[in-house]
Amino acid sequence: MKGIVIWAAVAILAAVASGFLAAWKNRNVSSWAAWGFVLPPALLVLLLLPRNRGVNYRAPTLDEEDREAEAS
Repeated sequence: MKGIVIWAAVAILAAVASGFLAAWKNRNVSSWAAWGFVLPPALLVLLLLPRNRGVNYRAPTLDEEDREAEAS
């Protein structure tokens, strides 16, 4: 039982750390936070990736997705 609690704590901390690190590196925060939770060693992969120098990633809102669907 103790191992499960430790794994859960590690997974939550990895998800939070992945989210902050992804934001700092201009990556998709929600995707990296989810992968950090499911697979905590993904945080190490994110650490090794270079910082994205392009435009900050921003997912479209639901309203924007609906407008795009209505237009097509």
